Amino acid sequence: MSVRLYSCSIIFAAAGLTGCASITNDTTTPVRFETFNSAGVEVKDVECTLENDYGQQIIKTPVTANVRRSSKDLQVTCVRPGETDGRGVVVSRANAGMAGNILFGGGIGAIIDHNKGTAYTYPQWIQVVMGKLLTFDRKADVDGKPNKGTELPAPVAAK
Repeated sequence: MSVRLYSCSIIFAAAGLTGCASITNDTTTPVRFETFNSAGVEVKDVECTLENDYGQQIIKTPVTANVRRSSKDLQVTCVRPGETDGRGVVVSRANAGMAGNILFGGGIGAIIDHNKGTAYTYPQWIQVVMGKLLTFDRKADVDGKPNKGTELPAPVAAK
């Protein structure tokens, strides 16, 4: 085999591996969870239920939990006696592994990673506010800073 052909083979093999989220990403991702009251004071030992299509997980804040990756949003409900429940919708976004799959691996790799959830990531650090419904989008993440979310409007009562 010529040196040129060998070099090209190595480059394409390496490019293929970098694009596959199943190889580069675990099925879980670490997410930091904290809870605050409406005055902005941290509330500790709040029990939160995390739920997506892969199941449910119960945590106590503050904690960094390994959350199962999914193409579906993560629903968060935090409960503490004497406080109104804090809720959040943690948006799932495709990560660089999905783009690499499409670019280098074609549709099969993208389908596998989509089905396994490894092509998706949640925000790194969220702060749930008791009594509010917030949405947390990874697009708003800033390294080293919490994602404080965006308040969703209250549902309108049916007449």
